[in-house]
Amino acid sequence: MLLALGYGMVLTFMVLIMTKRMSALVALALVPIAFGLLVASPDAIGKMMIEGITKLAPTGVMLTFGILYFSVMTDAGLFDPLIRMIVRVVGHDPLKLLLGTAIMGTLVALDGDGATTYVICITALLPIYRRLGVRLQYMATVLLMSIGIMNIVPWGGPTARAASAMHIDVTEVFVPLIPVMLLGFIYQLGVAAYFGVKERRRLGTLAMPSSDHSRELPVDGSVDTRRPFMLIPNLLLTALLLIALIKGLLPLPALFLVATAIALLLNYPKLKDQQARLAAHASNVLAVVSLIFAAGIFTGILAGTGMLKEMSDGLLNVMPSWLGPYMAPATALLSAPATYVLTNDAFYFGVLPILTNTASTYGITAAEMARASLLGQPIHLLSPLVASTYLLVAMLDIEYGDNQRASLLWVFGLVLAMLAAALLLGVIPLIAIP
Repeated sequence: MLLALGYGMVLTFMVLIMTKRMSALVALALVPIAFGLLVASPDAIGKMMIEGITKLAPTGVMLTFGILYFSVMTDAGLFDPLIRMIVRVVGHDPLKLLLGTAIMGTLVALDGDGATTYVICITALLPIYRRLGVRLQYMATVLLMSIGIMNIVPWGGPTARAASAMHIDVTEVFVPLIPVMLLGFIYQLGVAAYFGVKERRRLGTLAMPSSDHSRELPVDGSVDTRRPFMLIPNLLLTALLLIALIKGLLPLPALFLVATAIALLLNYPKLKDQQARLAAHASNVLAVVSLIFAAGIFTGILAGTGMLKEMSDGLLNVMPSWLGPYMAPATALLSAPATYVLTNDAFYFGVLPILTNTASTYGITAAEMARASLLGQPIHLLSPLVASTYLLVAMLDIEYGDNQRASLLWVFGLVLAMLAAALLLGVIPLIAIP
């Protein structure tokens, strides 16, 4: 019963948002409550909701101050030189713009954090997309693939979970996957090029301001908020923030909170100016953070009612015994839908050890199974359980369901490309004989 209710809850949520019957916020809050009340009392459901919200509270804080930090930096003009440089490189060409998006997204995603990548890339590139009239959905899909590839870096989270669950060194899992990630990046460039060619044909000759004067002005015209004399201090502060993020000197919420406070003090020392900057971006923060806490209700009820555990156990029954010698590629394919409906913690600590125990009878090592389990991560990013995806669609003003439909096949293609690369390079075995 719990298994059926769990999948029913996820399916109902997806149908409602993809058919636009409900907004993501409303569906995240009401759907799990309706299903949860079928198996638990209102008091118990309330406790599950609070527990789920509490677990996502650090993410909500991080996104709050992450958005504020990079919004303040945009107001101050930190990204103006970068935007001008990209404009000079891409010219009037959507193809170059989309290829540049793929390259920039992958480089920024080296920190392993999707929210940071989306904020930096969208802040820098969105004005150019709007000037040229390029579809924003293409930008969303390309950036999703950047995170799908770079989420495998050890500090991104899933690799550390997989290595911990297998009780092996993280380098044994990650290093062999580097060439697989590179081939995944080549696939991403191919998709970006395809999007760019389509936009070339659709837009034809683009009419974009080309005078030097237009390039010297801020993209959004907010001259009063610009602080060009603070460019170097802002650049240093941002570099220090990214270094601290990668090294994990402090928890992400604390880092962004402190960085935001310093950024406001440096660029807008007057109290009224600080208040004005906070007020200017309050609506963006509210739109994203409200979704994060609503997602906490969803995950809290899914786990608290026992649906999540039943779904984890149920996944093990979908693989027939004849798949034993093919456990590595089967795990790679299974990890895509599994990490879509389950959290990374549930999959890597609950499902992967059981799959690995079965695979060991065929001579497949724990390291190989850990690598295979990471290849489905691009699909995980489309899951309603991933908070950063709500930030992506909110910043681009795209419907969550529209993004799901438009990105799913391209992102699944990335999974298949990385799986093919892993098999060809011998990173995981196609077939093993006991």
